[in-house]
Amino acid sequence: MLLARRALPPFLMSASLLAAPYARAADIYVTYAADGTPLFTDSPPQNPDARNRSEVYEDLEVWWKDVVPGQYLPNGVPMPNLDRIANLDAWDSEFREAGSRTGLPPELIKAVAVAESHMNPKAVSPAGARGLMQLIPSTARKLGVTDSFDPPQAIAGGAQYLARQVQAFGTYELALAAYNAGPGAVIEHGGIPPFAETRTYVARVIGLYELFRDTRPLSP
Repeated sequence: MLLARRALPPFLMSASLLAAPYARAADIYVTYAADGTPLFTDSPPQNPDARNRSEVYEDLEVWWKDVVPGQYLPNGVPMPNLDRIANLDAWDSEFREAGSRTGLPPELIKAVAVAESHMNPKAVSPAGARGLMQLIPSTARKLGVTDSFDPPQAIAGGAQYLARQVQAFGTYELALAAYNAGPGAVIEHGGIPPFAETRTYVARVIGLYELFRDTRPLSP
């Protein structure tokens, strides 16, 4: 079993994972509730009367397609426009603290937060996942998180849950797949599930992790 604190070698992902259609499969869309709370989804409702793709998704905007043209994360995933992500470096000390407690690289925990919530502490998914780390309420309770919208609690809880997956499955890729699709799906498929959304998610988080680790360090 690999140690939780180990640094993941670049390009360790399988060819099938790297070949995931990043821009088309599992695009992340965002819409807003009446109070302004952002709601993220990778399965937007479709307009059955749409005449073309631009009309398919009503009142939604694509989040992950806000990329920097011609630039890529270390593992080949298109580079998201990090300059437009609010609060990108706001909780670096909390990521470092969570890393110290769990043995995970703080850069990996931050990468999960970016991929999960766009670093918005009030984000809510259609499935009810909440906060920076998009914790389901039942999971949050098991982790001792009483307020998923509180960044320090969310980061601590999400890091704890991710660390459990690393201990269970042995690699960051499999742990991330479990974080996204559930441990049962990883067990059932004997590895990263063959879901476009999960494979894309794993690739994005690993790419962000390598970026934060190697060329865009967390603030002190």
